[in-house]
Amino acid sequence: MSPKHVIYKKLSRDKSVGVYMGKRDFVDHCDFVDPVDGVVLIDPEQVKGKKVYVMLSCTFRYGRDDMDVLGIAFRRDIFLCTRQVYPPLQDKERSVHSKVQEKILRKLGDNAYPFFFEFPDNLPCSVALQPAPTDPGKRCAVEFEVKAFCAENQDEKAQKRSTVRLAIRKIQYAPNKGGAAPMGETTCEFVMSDKPLHMRVTLEKETYYHGEEINISVEIDNSSNRNLRDVSVSVEQITNVVLYSNDKYISPVAYEDTMDTVPAGTSLKKVYSLCPLMSGNRERHGIAVDGKLKHEDTNLASSSIVKDEVLKEILGMLVAYRVVLKCNAAGVVGSSDDTTDLVFEEFKRSYLKGIIGDDDESPAEP
Repeated sequence: MSPKHVIYKKLSRDKSVGVYMGKRDFVDHCDFVDPVDGVVLIDPEQVKGKKVYVMLSCTFRYGRDDMDVLGIAFRRDIFLCTRQVYPPLQDKERSVHSKVQEKILRKLGDNAYPFFFEFPDNLPCSVALQPAPTDPGKRCAVEFEVKAFCAENQDEKAQKRSTVRLAIRKIQYAPNKGGAAPMGETTCEFVMSDKPLHMRVTLEKETYYHGEEINISVEIDNSSNRNLRDVSVSVEQITNVVLYSNDKYISPVAYEDTMDTVPAGTSLKKVYSLCPLMSGNRERHGIAVDGKLKHEDTNLASSSIVKDEVLKEILGMLVAYRVVLKCNAAGVVGSSDDTTDLVFEEFKRSYLKGIIGDDDESPAEP
């Protein structure tokens, strides 16, 4: 491990337990997910014969924690898994450790104990709807957390001062398999025009990554007798909240308005370049992002990949992207304007790998 490798740590209020981890972002590679591993440091004097447990949880939240109605909270635990780390159920010298765990265990000494979790295949990735700037409440989100606590048994309600919680993220990655580039076309016919308007949009590839520019090839064959003007292209994010309600949010995350025109009887071939970034959408309410750790930046949400035999409702929120081409069709040449919007929608999975950021808790050098 490089001397500059950051170890994320967090201690409980009474210092009885502490969690040390080598990373907070865990990648879903479609065919496997990075395992969650770390080390728990205990204070035997504080624990005083109790047991120490570590829990990995995935929770869907929809509203603030204090928004309970008739005792029903706006949250749902999608996944919970608890491991006992102290007293250890397995000789830690005989268990298999990652390189980071080995370094931390050597550094912390005899009161440090490793833990290890594997994600089930049906869990969603971290995603959250960005709240409005004036909204102080808890946002709609799928959240992951590692929690360590000491108690008589794992079902006992742990005291807050003897509990430590560390937020983590499960982020989506998909390799570019070189599939067919997305393409779509549409034809529009106008009254009093013998010939139609044909529009075609093509992308270079199927998969795009965070920060990568999207080149959109536009072909417009205007055989009609109407003049087209104000051609614009945009990338829209579509988010469906499918667990509790069927709320749907559609937001442009990158767009370009042009003064391009296509007079009657002419054509246009042009490539427009857009680069959807979080930096241009920080104040936009309802944008889906790749989860967020405290004091840390994030990205626009990755596209949701629904695996075979996994219910969509379990994923909490589904995110997709599309390209929209618009232009105004003025009235018949020589007549008054009769504006019509022509919309083309076609896009495939785009944003797929999260950028690993800095920590919101105390980083330490092991």
